[in-house]
Amino acid sequence: MSAFGDLDDLAPLRIWDGVAARIVEGERVTFAVIELDAGAVVPEHAHDNEQLGVCLQGSVRFRVGDETRDVRPGSTWSIASNVPHSVEVGPNGCVVAELFVPARNDWAAVERDEPRRPRWP
Repeated sequence: MSAFGDLDDLAPLRIWDGVAARIVEGERVTFAVIELDAGAVVPEHAHDNEQLGVCLQGSVRFRVGDETRDVRPGSTWSIASNVPHSVEVGPNGCVVAELFVPARNDWAAVERDEPRRPRWP
């Protein structure tokens, strides 16, 4: 197995309606490029994984714990383990890159779409 890959070859995981993640998995970490459709909502949830991210394209309103921010390209976030968070996607959709530690083993059972060209870059 090669250490290299291409986003085009990664089958998107349908995490929520309007939210698809292309993941690169390590032994102890999951890296994801996540495409969010315009107007999509990521409902409040929490998980054991720490979550770090950066917005690459578009915008979202992001709530982490009691703090809410409008996130645009270049904005970053850090979510500690088990902190509730949610997202409302802006009118043009959004693409983010996120890192999860430990790896998101719960995503192994998530339905995958056929590989296709990503919206980013």
